[in-house]
Amino acid sequence: MDCGLGAFCVQGCDPVHSHSLKACVPNPQCKNANYELKSLDDVQSIDKYLGDASKANWVSQGMPIVYKNEAMLLTMGEGTVGTLLSSTHYVWYGKVCAKMTTSQGKGVVTAFILMSDAKDEIDFEWVGADINNAQSNYYSQGVTVYTNGKNLTVGNTAEKVHEYCVDWTPDTLKWIIDGNEARSLNRKDTWNSTANRFDYPQTPSRIMLSLWPAGLPTNAKGTVDWAGGEIDWNSPYMDNGYYYAMIKSVSVKCYDPPSGAKGGGSKSYKYTDRAATNNTVELSNDEVILGSLYASGEDPEEGASTVSGGAKPTKTIALVPGGNPGGGNRGEDTQATADPNAPAGGNGGPGGPSPGNNDGTGGTDFVQDNGDEGAASSLQPGLGKVGGGAVAIVVAVLGLIIL
Repeated sequence: MDCGLGAFCVQGCDPVHSHSLKACVPNPQCKNANYELKSLDDVQSIDKYLGDASKANWVSQGMPIVYKNEAMLLTMGEGTVGTLLSSTHYVWYGKVCAKMTTSQGKGVVTAFILMSDAKDEIDFEWVGADINNAQSNYYSQGVTVYTNGKNLTVGNTAEKVHEYCVDWTPDTLKWIIDGNEARSLNRKDTWNSTANRFDYPQTPSRIMLSLWPAGLPTNAKGTVDWAGGEIDWNSPYMDNGYYYAMIKSVSVKCYDPPSGAKGGGSKSYKYTDRAATNNTVELSNDEVILGSLYASGEDPEEGASTVSGGAKPTKTIALVPGGNPGGGNRGEDTQATADPNAPAGGNGGPGGPSPGNNDGTGGTDFVQDNGDEGAASSLQPGLGKVGGGAVAIVVAVLGLIIL
């Protein structure tokens, strides 16, 4: 997304297309961590997050729900565009792993991706109509190359907890499933002689986990077909009125920045040029926290006094992105409408899911209803009171437009 004001300037702010590089706030640097997603204490909704990564490690759009204090559910009910969970700290090379199950059913897509503000992207995606395979893909600055995608055999992604890892260095990229390398890519093999650059993901990226409705009838036919068809909102794969994917944990191991990286700071990443390549990222000590949703990187204190009741600006502005970029570049033409009355999160949801047995040990005990669906995959959700974000995906017009 381009920076305008507020949340547009924090997560996913596109340095290539924003009117100024300074409009986008610096990205918080990578942090080694093991996140057990058992509560919402470390999650802040997108309409509250102003760039202070010390206050929360995750930002949400949609309705994440805690399941039995053991895992987090990404949910998607009819009339919403799903749920997105994105990290506040960026990764500039490292190993990121997620232990999770996927949703199931035609038109429903679960995604685990790394996405940079410049639209470099590394994907695991699961089409709900094909629960035995994961789709792997990568993008360089949002450019779609159809030969970049490959299917990876997993085996029942909906009922069994699997560990999916992205191992990303300046020279190689690996997709790993349950400890086994499923695919690899060498940077040297991505040279684009026309653009005179490597079409290889190379800029700091957020971790994004999402569940989104690629099979909406309002979406492009190609997106719906790829996702296995239109969504059935009376599906046996729904529980308590929603589809869901379960995230048990996420681990992050940060690697050293590339040799020759600019700067020596330890707090943030900044772009120094709109080329948005490996050599235009600076290691910085700058930290910018917005004073309000009226602020930008250029004027971070704008509107701070209005939060406590002062006079509000009179211009009409969109402060929070209206869609959810959890699906990455694949879903750029996706459109969806979210329910403005949907709740923003909870602990157990409308009664909480009640599928199968779950003793908290992982494996096969978290079971969605069985069925005979068939094959597919894509990306992206949105929020109840506030929609989600950035870069490339659902253009859903949700609330928080301040007059």
